Amino acid sequence: MLKLVRNKSVIRAIVTRRLAFAVCVTIAAPAGAQAPPSTMRMACADAMALVKRDGSAVLSWPVGKAEKPGRAEQPGRTERFVSDRSLCGMTEIAELRFVPTRDNLECPVGYRCREPDYGDWDWP
Repeated sequence: MLKLVRNKSVIRAIVTRRLAFAVCVTIAAPAGAQAPPSTMRMACADAMALVKRDGSAVLSWPVGKAEKPGRAEQPGRTERFVSDRSLCGMTEIAELRFVPTRDNLECPVGYRCREPDYGDWDWP
């Protein structure tokens, strides 16, 4: 049967463990739910510097017409950008990508890793 614990030090230890677990879960939960930074909120030079500094970065931008900064952004595309080919897989190629930023509608942020298509090969 269920045995009741009457020892105060045992009860205090159980409460402390449960409280510590609750704090850890509360702190860890929002970290995974963060959205990637939007390119429409940064200047072109800042977006390029972010990718170059970190080596790779996941960025998002609205699809369609470029929104004015400060407005609520529509859901859009999210993509991983790398600073050079060495951060791609062995069979992937690096393709230069242009995305809209606050000050430039076609900012060369970095490269996108992708598998090559038939048309990517230089056939004679």
